Amino acid sequence: MPLAPGTKLGPYEILGPIGAGGMGEVYRARDARLAREVAVKILPASFAGDPDRLRRFEQEARATGQLNHPNILAVYDTGTYQGTPYVVAELLEGATLRDRMAGSPVPARKAIDYARQIAQGLAAAHQKGVIHRDLKPENLFVTHDGRLKILDFGLAKLTHPDRPASTGALTAVPTQAETGAGVVLGTVGYMSPEQVRGQPVDHRSDIFSFGSILYEMLTGRRAFSGPSSVETMSAILKEEPPELSRVSADIPPGLERIVQHCLEKSPDERFQSARDLAFQIEALSATSAPVGAAHGGSSASAGIGIAGADARAAATIARARRVGMAAAIAVVATAVAGAWYAGRQTRQLTPEAIYRQLTFRQGSIFSARFTPDGGSIVYSAAWDGNRPELFTTQPGSPESRSLGLTSAEILSVSGSGELALLIDARYTLGWMRSGLLARAPLSGGVPRPILQNVHDADWTPDGQGLVVARSVDGKYRLEYPTGKVLYETTSWVSDPRFSRDGRHIAFVDHPSPGDDRGRIAVTDLAGKMRILTDDFSSTASVAWAPGDREIWFSAGRTGNIRAIYAVDLEGHQRLVNGAPADLAITDVSADGKVLVARNTARRGIIGKAPGEEVERDLSWLDWSRPGDLSADGRWVLFEEQGQGGGPGYSVYLRNTDGSPAVRLAAGSASSLSPDGQWAATLSVLEPGKIALVPRGAGETRTLTLPGFRLQWVGWLPDLQRLLVLGSEKESQARLYLVNIEGGTPRPISPEGIGFQVALSPDGRRVAASTAGGLPTIFPIDGGEPRPVPATTPADVPTEWSADGGTLFVTTRAAGRAQIDRIDLATGRRTPWKTLMPSDRAGLLDLGFVQLSTDARAYVYSYRRVLSTLYLAEGLH
Repeated sequence: MPLAPGTKLGPYEILGPIGAGGMGEVYRARDARLAREVAVKILPASFAGDPDRLRRFEQEARATGQLNHPNILAVYDTGTYQGTPYVVAELLEGATLRDRMAGSPVPARKAIDYARQIAQGLAAAHQKGVIHRDLKPENLFVTHDGRLKILDFGLAKLTHPDRPASTGALTAVPTQAETGAGVVLGTVGYMSPEQVRGQPVDHRSDIFSFGSILYEMLTGRRAFSGPSSVETMSAILKEEPPELSRVSADIPPGLERIVQHCLEKSPDERFQSARDLAFQIEALSATSAPVGAAHGGSSASAGIGIAGADARAAATIARARRVGMAAAIAVVATAVAGAWYAGRQTRQLTPEAIYRQLTFRQGSIFSARFTPDGGSIVYSAAWDGNRPELFTTQPGSPESRSLGLTSAEILSVSGSGELALLIDARYTLGWMRSGLLARAPLSGGVPRPILQNVHDADWTPDGQGLVVARSVDGKYRLEYPTGKVLYETTSWVSDPRFSRDGRHIAFVDHPSPGDDRGRIAVTDLAGKMRILTDDFSSTASVAWAPGDREIWFSAGRTGNIRAIYAVDLEGHQRLVNGAPADLAITDVSADGKVLVARNTARRGIIGKAPGEEVERDLSWLDWSRPGDLSADGRWVLFEEQGQGGGPGYSVYLRNTDGSPAVRLAAGSASSLSPDGQWAATLSVLEPGKIALVPRGAGETRTLTLPGFRLQWVGWLPDLQRLLVLGSEKESQARLYLVNIEGGTPRPISPEGIGFQVALSPDGRRVAASTAGGLPTIFPIDGGEPRPVPATTPADVPTEWSADGGTLFVTTRAAGRAQIDRIDLATGRRTPWKTLMPSDRAGLLDLGFVQLSTDARAYVYSYRRVLSTLYLAEGLH
């Protein structure tokens, strides 16, 4: 019988029914322990005695429970109620894909986005050896914020992913009674041919079903249909669906070829993995994005022109995956780099690019440059957890020779062999860093200091001057010559590169401090700047192509998986190389050789829960950054900024005991309310928007500060006022007080406040870093600010003691963070704890330290990048 509201299933209280299906009844419930609403799926009592239904219900719980991916429904718990099993999962708000389509086509851009998410979810499931076998629009759910979730693994088949067949497919190894040959499982209209025939299936069956769904999204009609089930199954076996181009002229050819490749009758002729499929769609979505909008570019022609080049990639992906990373990059590069400009749909075949591996040790590569003759390469790297050092190598040699310059990074090499170096660089916020600009001869010698607080620099073509990106009085400047400001921003700029003719400087303009989200810009020597691209989620590494015809750069639409793009001075943009890896272009020689670093990057969270002695890794997806720790140290609020978090990032809450994380909202994580029941978040895509999100049931409240660019928001104890760190227009960041009901923000500090601040428990004082000065305590309700005693400008205010008499500050160095206690009355400073992970290979920095009020618990963030340098020839 149906469960009545108020029924208790362990800690879960039933609130009401949501729906019912063949595999169970679904209810909305409240988890009393975490004060959140969940979905509970319970097998009806009448089915509990059916061994087959019971097995499939348990199979779904086991299959879904082992998966952890943002595009798959999260399972939290299982249990039994009066002898009947139930599953507890995340509660989704939105509609199924079937409801979203409502018999009509989905716009191509939205269909590509949905398809990308489905493919990524399938790839994660297949990697764990889980085959869905019943993929259809009813089993795909689109949340209100556009996140797509794969549901209902009731027909899922568990396999061993580590036993590949000769075709590259997963070998189906049953964990329970295998479905017998000749037994047809699935939904008519979305079955693969092998399902229709009752033959054994592998993960490529899901790819066929995926193709059927994508076809229906684009056309509004099913790929295979007939008056009866028998006729529909016959169409799956014998017929081809009408070509997409005949149904709609607006569908990019590259997308049509993806659909056709998914719907091949033979599994051997389809995409051989969902990961390859996801990459193809990701490349298509990147090249289909609007470009050159400010210059009158057409987003429709951009999608058609570049997508047409993607067809060859599908045929070469399977081979590329078997021949190793370097060859894989080369094969995919040839397949994807098919169109010069938006709107051009044909191009002659380009010879395959050749990649030669130059480095073989474990660690991070910061930059690399060709020497003037192009025969050698100088690069800076931190190998095996050591400090950055300069090395030189030559193509064809596996060995690198140290130049004897430690704590140095290469920025540029002049035509006469003079090195521009960054000495003792440290990360100040996110990807922003600062160091001493120096010069040294390539032949060796002691570096000569030039300028402090520099981020990047590049020699003029004649080697007589340097363009620098540096911080001055809290603002970032692009200067040439030194002291002449070509461009200034309250955010930051990076990667300035002179054109070979010396007339232009290309660089990355970042809209948010510390965030590598950015766009490519160019300026002439008079300071006339132009924006050439729209914003990418991650942007870095700029170089001019031979003849200055294009600027090549590394960027990604979501997370830190970056491809190589090109843009000319008119804003025409194209994809050069879209291999499924993070590729950072570091230099291009005059004859077209390219230095490329392949990076594996991750940001994670390490923490210690109250009462525990051992730290644990609390990372969730691929780029986890802590925003706040609850006063009792039991909950960490954090955000995901990478592939898993999506373009607008995602905010999560997780218990420091290691329990699964709960997604709260899209955006950036700032702070928890003093009572721990609310999370303050900031929109990444809508500047000035604050969202106050309940931890459990309740309505999200939003507050918008027009004209503001916000960096952080915190709660005052009365829960009626917020402390906001942000800036108006082109001013520098400062602290403001604002009522949650709205009104005009009231400034309480001067401009030039650093990112991380610490609010006292009584809400009367806030400690903050200041631009170029000492950490300072600012009264909230009036009074004179005063410097924090016994501190330096490198100290970051971290947390107050419960009585407000002690302030913890953090000082960061390469691979470690030192936390000290300062008695505010006496000024006495004493060491408290040194944070340092045991594995230091590729470790760039630690930061975002958060302490509980009693200092019995803490969390911090680490950032790790492992790199390999390649020399590429034949990229076009």
